[in-house]
Amino acid sequence: MSEPVLQTAGLKRSFTQGHVTIDVLRGVDLTIQPGEIVGLLGPSGSGKSTLLQAVGLLEGGFEGSIKIGGVEAANLSQHERTEMRRDMLGFVYQFHHLLPDFDASENVILPQLIHGAPRGEAEARASELLERLGLGERMDHRPSKLSGGEQQRVAVARALANRPPLILADEPTGNLDEATSERVFAAFLELTRAEGSAALVATHNEALAARMDRVVRLHDGKLGPGLTF
Repeated sequence: MSEPVLQTAGLKRSFTQGHVTIDVLRGVDLTIQPGEIVGLLGPSGSGKSTLLQAVGLLEGGFEGSIKIGGVEAANLSQHERTEMRRDMLGFVYQFHHLLPDFDASENVILPQLIHGAPRGEAEARASELLERLGLGERMDHRPSKLSGGEQQRVAVARALANRPPLILADEPTGNLDEATSERVFAAFLELTRAEGSAALVATHNEALAARMDRVVRLHDGKLGPGLTF
């Protein structure tokens, strides 16, 4: 069997407010295989975003093990963690976070240039992804000229631009109406599967989660496949 793209063991995270300690993650064990798309369900405040921040190496303060591509993140320097985020991970947030002064194509080109891709290859890759997401005629439009669904599709293209083994998505359609959410999520699933990336997708939407390969539920700081609320 191939190496898991993501593996956590005993992952914990606590926050202290005054004299009170709040245990958000209480020992999360999670394994995601290459190409597997996993839905992460849980009520508001259950720690879904905290878990994504942990495995996305976006902040410290966590206990336990996080392995990405078999590499233990705790053993890495800050510079090495930054390189791992750049090389191994793609991110899609609830809000698109596109650069407002750059058009759709440039928003997908820039991460590739930072990654070291030649300009011509980055432009070709951006065009390919945006075409596949139905944005071929919108590539030269800035975010302010795009609809919410179009902006989020650009964000999906940006996340996949460097062909990361793992995509982390935090309520990627949470700001969209139901019909647009369905279209954007269908495009996200289709393209992620076509690219061969794995994904961990936090969502409140049971219908969307049911379309993924597997669903885990976060409750009382731990994960389980059969938990209900």
